[in-house]
Amino acid sequence: MTGHPSPPPGAPPHFGSGGPAAEALLRKLELTVRRRLDGLLQGDHLGLVPGSGSEAGDARAYHPGDDVRRMDWPVTARTQVPHVRETIADRELETWAVVDLSASLDFGTAGCEKRDLAVAGLAAVGHLTVRGGNRLGAIVTTGERVDRYPATAGRLAADRLLRSVVATPRAGGGRRGDLAAALELLRRPPRRRGLVVVISDFLGDADWERPLRGLGARHELLAIEVLDPRELELTDVGLLTVVDPESGQTLEVPTGDAAFRRRFAEGAAAQRAEIAAALRRAGAAHLRLRTDRDWLADVVRFVADRRRAGTGGASR
Repeated sequence: MTGHPSPPPGAPPHFGSGGPAAEALLRKLELTVRRRLDGLLQGDHLGLVPGSGSEAGDARAYHPGDDVRRMDWPVTARTQVPHVRETIADRELETWAVVDLSASLDFGTAGCEKRDLAVAGLAAVGHLTVRGGNRLGAIVTTGERVDRYPATAGRLAADRLLRSVVATPRAGGGRRGDLAAALELLRRPPRRRGLVVVISDFLGDADWERPLRGLGARHELLAIEVLDPRELELTDVGLLTVVDPESGQTLEVPTGDAAFRRRFAEGAAAQRAEIAAALRRAGAAHLRLRTDRDWLADVVRFVADRRRAGTGGASR
């Protein structure tokens, strides 16, 4: 189920296996991102998405909805009024992206594969962060290999990083991804405070939650969840043979059975709700991108909501 007969408006390009054609598609993607996101970068804002920084600022009275991790207990004890400590945006931000390109992302039934959407999300992150001396690095995992790209500054470095990620070989069938191991690589040794962006479908075992929570204790977190509509509900196409790309298991799925489709949708909704809850527990802002939607419109809405909120992890 990887054909793309009618891409919806706003779908990212399908990069396939890379090569010369991917260069032209990357240039098209970069122009699209620049045109749609440049307007979001006008004016001052806190942090990246934007959010808070890591440098301590002034204390102020606590308001409902403030992040309790920023409670200023000495001031609270002295005044007997709850206070939080505001932070000043870092002028030179270091951003690390953990990009999951395991076999489960080589799937798509709408305008692209989830892998293409992951690349597009990384392109948006790079465009929103790499300016003013900010640095961007990445850890890319496929289940077969892990590639580390050091954090470097500049637009050209970000472009080279994006091209390297597109050229990452696809994982062979029957190989499970290991998002938790990639997060641990970023967690140890500890790095300077900054932003960590995790791009994944977050499927499989939830062993990634513990290292993600560890990263959240030190860094600002953004989780970009990529998904396809067929992972949420099935259409009636009769008896369907599907293969799990990460286990190699083959199943016969009776999509003509309305009760089966209902149970599948209920199970998928419960799974996504648990993923969202785990991301909230880790303190991550949550951006959801779908292969059947205008992904840049979702990014624009997310950034606009964050700008209005100022701090915190609003979920889309």
